[in-house]
Amino acid sequence: MNISERPPLPGPEAALDYGHGEFRVVRPGAFVRCAVTGSPIRLEDLRYWSVDWQEPYASPEAALLRLRRAGRA
Repeated sequence: MNISERPPLPGPEAALDYGHGEFRVVRPGAFVRCAVTGSPIRLEDLRYWSVDWQEPYASPEAALLRLRRAGRA
């Protein structure tokens, strides 16, 4: 089984405070939603986020797309 074959995420959506190199859980939950794609991201799989915009991304491609839309890339 790989990441794309995992069962649906149980539990509520988390709220996080995104810092440089780490995040802090503000409201416990099982996942967050990608700010670009809307797809759920398990907290243990979360690798990409913006400190400035305080939003998570499912992949480096999603983060780059967000930067392009904002005119920063």
